[in-house]
Amino acid sequence: MPDAAPILIVEDDLRLGENLRKSLRREGYDPQLARNLAEGRELWQKQSFVLVVLDWMLPDGEGLTLLRELRANQQRVAVLLLTARDEIEDRVSGLDAGADDYLTKPFALPELLARLRTLLRRKTESQQNVFHWKSLQVDFLNRRAMAGTEEILLTPREFDLLSYLSRHCGEIVSRGMLVRDVWQAEGRFTSLDNVIDVHMTNLRKKLRQHLGEDPITTLRGVGFRLSQPTE
Repeated sequence: MPDAAPILIVEDDLRLGENLRKSLRREGYDPQLARNLAEGRELWQKQSFVLVVLDWMLPDGEGLTLLRELRANQQRVAVLLLTARDEIEDRVSGLDAGADDYLTKPFALPELLARLRTLLRRKTESQQNVFHWKSLQVDFLNRRAMAGTEEILLTPREFDLLSYLSRHCGEIVSRGMLVRDVWQAEGRFTSLDNVIDVHMTNLRKKLRQHLGEDPITTLRGVGFRLSQPTE
């Protein structure tokens, strides 16, 4: 877990919110407290957070409203939902809305801290298995590519190509590297050039359709490169 991980607390109970803020600061986090949805949105727009502790019931609406907004904007920040509701249907609603975990009030602080540590650990592990390029997400573990919330349907070989380019983002990938590491063939087989071109063309067409742009550049006589998002 990184030092001073920024955490957003959205809680209208001032006493509880301040206790959480002080406790998280003592644990080495960097907590910010919002008392309602409007303040939560304002803080979110000003600063990036790795985790949100979100109360369900707020003066200006439900916390689920902010949660759905975060997910609709492909914000994969971890969210721990706090609520006095303890019905199974309520838990399901919160998780379906995009919460990563659920804690019922009243709760013990050590349990909340343990859940936060677990969520942050999961986030770190997940980031190591998922590549992001603007709205593109390449999930290496589950072999899925997403454009926002929409899945890009790729053939196994197309995914292999995208995965390999993603792991070498910003680097030049030669045809020889693709033959060796993706097709796992020995030597440099020019007979695979046309095969590589066909799969690469199909992959780039699908990326353009879903992303509105093609992140892959062809370097004639050299190979291919998945550009950095800022390029």
